[in-house]
Amino acid sequence: MTKQTVWVFGDQLNRGIGALRDASSDTHQVLMVESASKIKSRRWHIQRSHFFVASMRRFADELRSVGFSVDYRVASSMREGVQQHIAEMQPSAVVATEPNSYAARELVRSLGIQTVPSDQFLCHPDEYSQFMGERRTIKMEDFYRWQRRRLNVLMDGDQPCDGQWNFDAENRLPPPKTGHDRWPTPKTYELDALDQQVISDVGDNSWGDAPTGVWATTRDDALQRMNYFVENVLPVFGEHEDAMLSSNWHLAHSLLSPYLNNGLLLPMEVIRAAESAYRNGHVPINSAEGFIRQILGWREYIWNCYWRWMPDYAGMNELQAERDLPRMFLDPEATQMSCMKSVVHNVQQRSYAHHIERLMVLGNFSLIAGINPQQLTNWMWENFIDAAEWVMVPNVIGMSQFADGGMLATKPYASGGAYIDRMSNHCKGCVYDRKKRVGDDACPFTNLYWDFFLRHQDRFVKNPRVARQVRAAQQLGDKVELQETAQTMLSRLDDGVL
Repeated sequence: MTKQTVWVFGDQLNRGIGALRDASSDTHQVLMVESASKIKSRRWHIQRSHFFVASMRRFADELRSVGFSVDYRVASSMREGVQQHIAEMQPSAVVATEPNSYAARELVRSLGIQTVPSDQFLCHPDEYSQFMGERRTIKMEDFYRWQRRRLNVLMDGDQPCDGQWNFDAENRLPPPKTGHDRWPTPKTYELDALDQQVISDVGDNSWGDAPTGVWATTRDDALQRMNYFVENVLPVFGEHEDAMLSSNWHLAHSLLSPYLNNGLLLPMEVIRAAESAYRNGHVPINSAEGFIRQILGWREYIWNCYWRWMPDYAGMNELQAERDLPRMFLDPEATQMSCMKSVVHNVQQRSYAHHIERLMVLGNFSLIAGINPQQLTNWMWENFIDAAEWVMVPNVIGMSQFADGGMLATKPYASGGAYIDRMSNHCKGCVYDRKKRVGDDACPFTNLYWDFFLRHQDRFVKNPRVARQVRAAQQLGDKVELQETAQTMLSRLDDGVL
């Protein structure tokens, strides 16, 4: 009997997703395509390439173990792999779950492949459009509360648990002065022959340190990581979730985003595990709510912004930032800034930096230095273990770089050295003085922060959320010297010696 083919993409690795959910090994076969051109198209971080490919190969083995016939093809391109499969296997039909990127959906359409709606996320774009109605913009908080109500998450009847929707005010403590090892060490697994083969296959044209078993590549291991986080880490997640430490790369972050983004974990199972721990008295409300908001609120909101605004959104550059990505982003020794050096080292060593390091160190510096937002997006896409276009484009173009002119964020997320000092231990011992905005030892964050608002004063003096900063910059007594220092810094940055 000729079988139907379910085409499974590398970020849909779950039997409970879309077209695969109702497939039977008696009537369906599975196609997975490993694209050589995709792997060679960029200088991917080797841990990112390994995670993606090893997870695909192990998922194919998992499907085979339960009786599915899996055609796992290594082809020059996704298109060629699908065409070869159809020519050789002659399936009665080919069906796919709606892909998670704009380009992949265009490929599916061009091949005439039937799709079923994706349920990998908790709010489908069609549902989001109904929620938006005639509104042009909404606050993420309004979307989040709507999600909580309709999905009955952290609700007591029609009211939020503990009487309020958001406990973010309790989750902004600076890092503790001592006890930097208070957070449990992340679990690892021992690499096997499959891992070594994948490392060999994807190693050319890669960057970063080789995999060490930090990132799970099977659903069973991902579930173990989820349970470990909920049991051991989530109870202390909330208070210091915005803190940064040079001595601790993970703090209380879940490290689950890679598995959510490639399908090894599904969002609702993670949310329910966290909610159950709260209701059982194991986790305080500020930790449970703060963690759940990141998945149920922000992640789903970003997903829908991507589909609402693509494809033109990816190319936006409203602040006309054209500086090339500096050398320090691929060589942490190319900068003397302690914070940048530490964060880029983390990326190099583990293909990871947590959300505040991404936004307030890497993104903040790129914003105030005028780095091209598309180059920054590509760098993050290539180097973060949990990267996907739908994640990186809105977060970088909108949230981080204000390149969309305010479609996503109502203000630019710019800050000086004072913020870095308050929320981290990076400034102690740094060659730059976070209190100085002029001179050779002026902190680049502090100097470029003020210079940024002077460069863009006409745009931001009318923005109620940052107008005060613009007027303060205009009234600086050392404004001329500050701008001269900024030009010197940016010239050194271009030369790769800042």
